Amino acid sequence: MSGMRTLQKRYEGAYAGSTMIYKFKSKATGDLIMLQPNGEAILKIIGKADAEQLRRGIVLPEELEGAIRALQAAVADEEQARAMLVQQALADGQTPPPAPTLGLRQRSLPFIQMAQRCLAEKKEIVWGV
Repeated sequence: MSGMRTLQKRYEGAYAGSTMIYKFKSKATGDLIMLQPNGEAILKIIGKADAEQLRRGIVLPEELEGAIRALQAAVADEEQARAMLVQQALADGQTPPPAPTLGLRQRSLPFIQMAQRCLAEKKEIVWGV
């Protein structure tokens, strides 16, 4: 039993201070799990940003195309801003800041793929239910 407690403490310690998770569900795909900061960023980009929608909500099939476009536009904006930052640093004779390991493109891709599949099958995406 003490070995189990030690393992449990290690597990809890590894996630100490971690945030909640979002579990996006659909009948067209498997569940998609994201940590709170990433899930909230996705929801805000697709226009589901009020307090209640951040806790639980739904993206209806007729909203999916707009959600996909909003995410793709946000990815393009982030990449354009990064390119401009690099260009400005180089023009100033400075070393450009390092690129983030994971940008919005990588973080949003699983949701975009889920939304595309749900759109094709006319199924909604829900969370917090």
